[in-house]
Amino acid sequence: MPPKKQIQLQVALLTQDEWDRFMDEEGLLVVDVYSKWCGPCKAVAGLFRRIKNELGDDLLKFAIAESDTINTLELYRGKSEPCFLFYATGGVLVAVIRGANGPSLEKTIKSQLEYEHKALTGDVDRVPVEDTGLQAVDDFEEEDSAEAAEEEQPKVPTKKQITLAVIKPDAVQAGLVDEIIEKFKESGMEVLHREERVLSKEEAAEFYKQHEGSDHFEELIEFMSSGPCMTLVLSKGETGEGVIDDFRQLIGPADVDTAKQEAPTSLRAQYGKDAKMNAVHGSDSSDSAARELAFFLPKYVVPWVPGTEPPIQRTLAIIRPSALETHRDAIMEKITEAGFQVAFQKELQLSKEQAEEFYKEHEEKDYYNSLTSHMASGPVMALALAREDAIQGWRDLLGPKEVEVAKTDHPESMRAQFSVEDAPFNQLHGSSSVDDASKEVEYFFPEEHTLGVIKPNAINEKDHILDKIKEAGFNVSLTKETCLTKEIAEQFYSEHQDKDFFGDLTDFMSSGPSLFMVLSRPDAVSGWRALMGPTNPEEAKQAQPDCLRALFGEDLTKNAVHGSSDPDKAKNAIKIIFGDVPLDSQAAEGDEVPGEDADNPPAPAEATGDSSGDVPPVADTATTDTTDTTAET
Repeated sequence: MPPKKQIQLQVALLTQDEWDRFMDEEGLLVVDVYSKWCGPCKAVAGLFRRIKNELGDDLLKFAIAESDTINTLELYRGKSEPCFLFYATGGVLVAVIRGANGPSLEKTIKSQLEYEHKALTGDVDRVPVEDTGLQAVDDFEEEDSAEAAEEEQPKVPTKKQITLAVIKPDAVQAGLVDEIIEKFKESGMEVLHREERVLSKEEAAEFYKQHEGSDHFEELIEFMSSGPCMTLVLSKGETGEGVIDDFRQLIGPADVDTAKQEAPTSLRAQYGKDAKMNAVHGSDSSDSAARELAFFLPKYVVPWVPGTEPPIQRTLAIIRPSALETHRDAIMEKITEAGFQVAFQKELQLSKEQAEEFYKEHEEKDYYNSLTSHMASGPVMALALAREDAIQGWRDLLGPKEVEVAKTDHPESMRAQFSVEDAPFNQLHGSSSVDDASKEVEYFFPEEHTLGVIKPNAINEKDHILDKIKEAGFNVSLTKETCLTKEIAEQFYSEHQDKDFFGDLTDFMSSGPSLFMVLSRPDAVSGWRALMGPTNPEEAKQAQPDCLRALFGEDLTKNAVHGSSDPDKAKNAIKIIFGDVPLDSQAAEGDEVPGEDADNPPAPAEATGDSSGDVPPVADTATTDTTDTTAET
């Protein structure tokens, strides 16, 4: 018989609409108001459940409300002290309690509930109250915010000013590169990037085309293609302001004799030989700096002035079936070259129904049926791309929707380059707006929770592992460091109880403390498994030397970390360790489950644990832990 579904005690209120609907309900409404960064007060959940069970009164209702997203609760934002607001029918505030004071909460709940019953029958009038605890804080915050508003000015996203420097072949061949670069630094220049380059004659002619027709043009081209030169991107200070003029002054006049006469300490005076072999080139304007940077270092991205960086956007890209089959690698290379980071990616086969759901806004269009049929005709690749201007940048890179227009008017666009003959549609999709990008990324990469475990042999490295986890974009929703009993370890790995290695595995997992974590992020299950890497640490060191098992694992059993193999198993495993926790609304980053530690391990739960990725191969079978030997992206 399936277990009875447990009714949620505290309703989670995350939006103003949800708040308004809850305030319309009849009865005594007890609301735990919290800021997202610290989360609701879990210490009182047991108390509230006991009171609810004892009284059995349908008029008593509990909720948790996130102040960050509800306008009515604006004054409660940024506060860490637990705060409980009591509302009567009609949304009338009748009591306020700060702090997790159990006796005071219980007394107030019972007295206010009794009073509300009388108010509903008309025997008494409700007595509204004000939250006086906010008043003194409000006065201070108003003064403070007024001062801050005067001091803070909006910062416009601004790129650092840069100049391109070229140490020419004569100076490179003479071994002067490091000495000259040291002169750059002594003058206050910052070297943002350096790269050695050998120019062909055609490239040298293109770079110096402004000199074409002059008497020395051919000789200059011959010299600049005679050996390697060193190209550098230079800036100075936080903004780079004035770097072009300052660098031009540092290198001196182009003619070496003039430099020796007029600027004897300049670089050309010290290291140059003549007007052609004058050691160093520098951009003469911001326009030429941009042109020269694009010529020498087309993939280099100029950094932003600190504090003015624009927000990173995400957009959804889809490589449709025909292009995925024929152009996958070339498309992925173009994405990287354009400066996009692939936050998440997933290859999948859409059903016709899924394709229709994704493109439902086009269902009235003539092409709707053929488009959705094509999308379901083979595997597609969905990618969440991240960049400062990801949405518009990706659309610019794609080009026109009509393939023939793209080929004619924008032959360099991706839809033109990666068109597939006889394919009925362009082969690349991109979100059209911020709202669409958010919805589409969520459609393919929904928020998930998975169980992560740092095993006993790696517990001393937990700080380093947690850093890696957060760098990978995971939110660590809940943590618990505990030493499993043999009984709990056996329950956790119950699906392997008939295997030869079961005893060794459960002995190891109960030999010392482990850190259990609820990890949350889009595609958390596959993302965590990718971060862990192959089950066998030796294989991991060869295939993915930066993965956790390569860095911290010892052998097949002591492979440092564990992860669930699918969302259902993740739910079961989380239930075994953490019990019934409403992850979506109540778990705040870094929450620790109270009252359970190495000396007080969790009690058994009626759930089946997931052990995939933690067990050695079975000698008498054809496969060896295939659920975890391949990392997913």
